[in-house]
Amino acid sequence: MNRTMITAVNTLGQLQKQVDLIGHNMANAETAGYKTREASFADLMAQQINNYSSAGLETGRQSPLGIRQSPGARISQTAMLSKQGSLKTTGRPLDVAFTKENQYLKVRVQEGGVPQIRFTRNGELDIVNAGGQWMLATKDGHPVLDENNQVITFPGKVEEVQMVRPGLLEARMDNGGNIAFQLGVIALNKPQYMEQKGNTLIGLPDGADNNANQIYADLNGARRQEISLQQGVLEASNVDIGKEMTDLMSAQRSIQFQSRSITLADQMMGLINGIR
Repeated sequence: MNRTMITAVNTLGQLQKQVDLIGHNMANAETAGYKTREASFADLMAQQINNYSSAGLETGRQSPLGIRQSPGARISQTAMLSKQGSLKTTGRPLDVAFTKENQYLKVRVQEGGVPQIRFTRNGELDIVNAGGQWMLATKDGHPVLDENNQVITFPGKVEEVQMVRPGLLEARMDNGGNIAFQLGVIALNKPQYMEQKGNTLIGLPDGADNNANQIYADLNGARRQEISLQQGVLEASNVDIGKEMTDLMSAQRSIQFQSRSITLADQMMGLINGIR
């Protein structure tokens, strides 16, 4: 009976994590550029239990020898689904959206006082004044980087921004001058390796910097023509509310099933203890 309870308890904890993930997806259904994540389950390490001391005692058996019993299931992976979201026209010059999957803007964030490069598809940009310096930033205030991983800055106030071609923008300054700048853009080769870093940001997992060239590629030089970026629109999240609700109900049913297993195991232990 204890094994039944252990199996149920282990699985319950993982099912709760799936429910949390579904809730996170639904909470970000209206967040521009958000990519939904999906949980996959796998059995925990199974234990081989032999029925007999010698395989020769099971002569004639067609199925694999012994019994394999797992103490439950776990979430083996939370994969990011990179499917393109729908486009919403805003008419705002600083709103940009990718029209190809797996392309991301590069931004700089501070984590523990250390600058880190992160990636986002949320193209809701703005020009802000930070310490007397005008710069291009995300909605959350993270500086946007150019193709050389440098913060995009301006010598004065910007009056207008136009996209000359995908990835290349031109700003008209209040003094009448023009400044052109290239947005830093990457293409993911292996999106399944990326981790969510909060606020629609993704980044490399810890210790994966040495394999960065295999996971993503900078769209610089001749590859700039691969950039597919549109001005005046935002990409909606790719969260499917109907699917999330279905997955939520399925997870709740699984939780009820595991809870019922604990109840039945407890009742059986009570019957055993009541034997005289």
